[in-house]
Amino acid sequence: MAASIVTRNKIVRAGRNTEAGFSLLEVVISMVVLTVGMVSLLGVFGLAMATTQTSQQDMIAKQLANEAYESIMTARNTSQMNWDNIQNVNSTNCPETGAASCGIFLSGLQPMYNSGADGIFGTADDAASGEETIQDPGPDGVFQTADDTFIPLTGYQRQITISPLYDAGGNMITTLRSTTITVQYQTPQAQTKKTYSLNSFISEFQ
Repeated sequence: MAASIVTRNKIVRAGRNTEAGFSLLEVVISMVVLTVGMVSLLGVFGLAMATTQTSQQDMIAKQLANEAYESIMTARNTSQMNWDNIQNVNSTNCPETGAASCGIFLSGLQPMYNSGADGIFGTADDAASGEETIQDPGPDGVFQTADDTFIPLTGYQRQITISPLYDAGGNMITTLRSTTITVQYQTPQAQTKKTYSLNSFISEFQ
């Protein structure tokens, strides 16, 4: 009889042990892990929202860089200018003319102006043509209608850098140059200015 009671007590204690729940420490650890995961997920959502909100400014910066590169190509293809002109104004590499400086593209960050009389962006006559704007089609989504708006590019600056290239022996490659177009702009979400760069090459030959 005594043996039967002992066995029954062991079974009851074993049943209680298997029905035991989580301890307070386990609950706290689980909550900490869950909180860290949720905070990380919220951070990713915040980054995605910030990227979406600056997408328009990023697209404009890319367009302005491509616009400047097309100006360089236009300058090369224009018969009024020679290959020596496709450089920055402070360039001293003028083998064709022998001049002290022969480039037409301004150095350093410049405000966003319309192209001047020469039709080329980034040259000295741009300032007289006024500030460049981006045309937005307005609520109807159609260009050239009454509700079109024009976005000023006051917060944008652009720099055109044209550099010579050299071969393995240190000799200048006279028919090829490196071009770097940098657009610097400010977005409401960022504390510092953002930068978009376009790097390419331009050849003397079309």
